[in-house]
Amino acid sequence: MTAVTTFQLILLSVIAIVVLELGAKRLRLPPAAALLMGGIAMAFIPGIPPISLDPDLVLVVFMPPLLMDGAYFTVWGDFRRNLNGILLLAIGAVVFTTLIVGLAVHFVMPVLPWGACFALGAIVSPPDAVAAKAVLERVALPRQMMVLLEGESLLNDAAGLVLYRFAAAAALTGAFSLPHALTTFVVLGLGGVVAGALIGWLVVVLLRRMDDLYLVITTSVLAAWISYIAGETCHVSGVIATVTTGMILGWHQHEIFSAAVRTRGVAFWQVVIFLFEALVFILIGLSLRGVIARIGGTAHAFATFAPTVAAVIGAVVLARFFWVFAIDYLIALLAAMRKQKRERTIWRGATVKSWAGMRGVVTLAIALSLPEAMPGRDLILVAAFAVILVTVLLQGMTIGPLIKWLQPAGTNDEGPTYLREPQAWAHIEAAQFDAIVPLVHDGEGTVIHPRLLEQYAYRKRITATLKDEADFPADLRNAHYDVVLVAIAAGRVELLRMHRGGLIHDELLHVLEYDLDLQEIAARHGKGQA
Repeated sequence: MTAVTTFQLILLSVIAIVVLELGAKRLRLPPAAALLMGGIAMAFIPGIPPISLDPDLVLVVFMPPLLMDGAYFTVWGDFRRNLNGILLLAIGAVVFTTLIVGLAVHFVMPVLPWGACFALGAIVSPPDAVAAKAVLERVALPRQMMVLLEGESLLNDAAGLVLYRFAAAAALTGAFSLPHALTTFVVLGLGGVVAGALIGWLVVVLLRRMDDLYLVITTSVLAAWISYIAGETCHVSGVIATVTTGMILGWHQHEIFSAAVRTRGVAFWQVVIFLFEALVFILIGLSLRGVIARIGGTAHAFATFAPTVAAVIGAVVLARFFWVFAIDYLIALLAAMRKQKRERTIWRGATVKSWAGMRGVVTLAIALSLPEAMPGRDLILVAAFAVILVTVLLQGMTIGPLIKWLQPAGTNDEGPTYLREPQAWAHIEAAQFDAIVPLVHDGEGTVIHPRLLEQYAYRKRITATLKDEADFPADLRNAHYDVVLVAIAAGRVELLRMHRGGLIHDELLHVLEYDLDLQEIAARHGKGQA
């Protein structure tokens, strides 16, 4: 394709995204499923050129910002409290699924080398962060379950990618060393954490020294690609590096970003993430025609690979069910031995977590990057695409009704008790009042801002008095808004004190911080500041 044709195709895809999103809302379908079906339909429109995706380009373009988005808004307290459960899903479930799929494939097709069987298992084992976010953000789940699923989606790609590398190497060379594989796995993971932490710290230091709004937003966005590429360049996990950087930026965002940066930056970031998420599913659908052409057509693929593909899909789904149920009931058994009270209907939550295993861009990108010499390459391609279709379309379209039907409950151990919004505002407003009291009196103790708490009435009176002037007296205007800004700053200090002290949850932090941001923007506008 020419550059102009590529741009036209991207433009057509964005138009399709708008149409498909509107259709999904009208028909009450998960947008991910609608976008995937739309991409498949577009692939077979006459005149649409065949799409040949560069898997390395797909990963480096789409993965970093989507991982950063999830990590940036991760709740540190919830993540730490549920880290064991997250790792059991992100690493344990991926390893177990790889093993089960590999055994199932070798049973159905014994002529395929073990390395290729396990390579296929590694490709289809990690649920996708994009697919999970696109589906889960529109359903209502207990907080702990959402933390587990979102945390899993951030970390499991790294596990799947590492497993694939070792399985592919074993398939091509016939050599495999378990101690070497385990050592490399740990080094890649820890190296990713170190690289991400270093880059995150450097970005935070840099952002503290910058005061230009657009440069701050641009730098914070670039951090996603910088951390991913740096991790891969240093031969550690770029996924873990990006997640680590995102979590560091998310923790410090309340201190290093101004109100204007936060409001405009979040708005810009939300549009970017929306387009990237949607384009991923469109591209997956568009790539179907190329996959089918590569393996000799639909009829040939079905006749040749149907039994094995069915075994792969069954193994992927059943392995996750077995692992999640086994772990959840083992945790419940250990809790009972410690005489801790646990949720009785464990099967409800376990069923939802088991069904929330949608695959997406990582599975497709790894499959497309298979070396030509890989044994069973065509089978792996077909199986990977089939798993994506079944999990996104079937599981993605049914998980909402499943949740409504099962109504899973959270555990009784929900973590610390947080302040409610009225209680938090009481703390903030008390801090603001204490901050402005010394500023609303002159040296003789006379009140100089009698209408500060009634700002609209105050503004009306001032504008009526000064309507014939060329401009408002700068000293009068600045004195008023200086006091307002001092109050807002004091409110921010109190808000962060409550959050860092574990008194309020991150969700309430963002709500109250947004209110303070709007107040600050209005006050700075009143002073004539940008």
